[in-house]
Amino acid sequence: MNHPKQLIDKRELTRLVKYSPQHIARLEKAGQFPKRIRLGQNRVAWLLSEIEAWIEERLQRRGSIDAI
Repeated sequence: MNHPKQLIDKRELTRLVKYSPQHIARLEKAGQFPKRIRLGQNRVAWLLSEIEAWIEERLQRRGSIDAI
């Protein structure tokens, strides 16, 4: 992760995480997804490093489930 402060918008996020924006919002509200950063009145973004860490965590879980 060479980009700890790189921001991505909703379009980029949904390319990385194949969830709808509505599902992402539900996960955020439940504390199960990295929180968005409000950039302006109508603009939000996410830290790419946090999204990558979230994906990596799921990959590690998958590995531990497969080992059972």
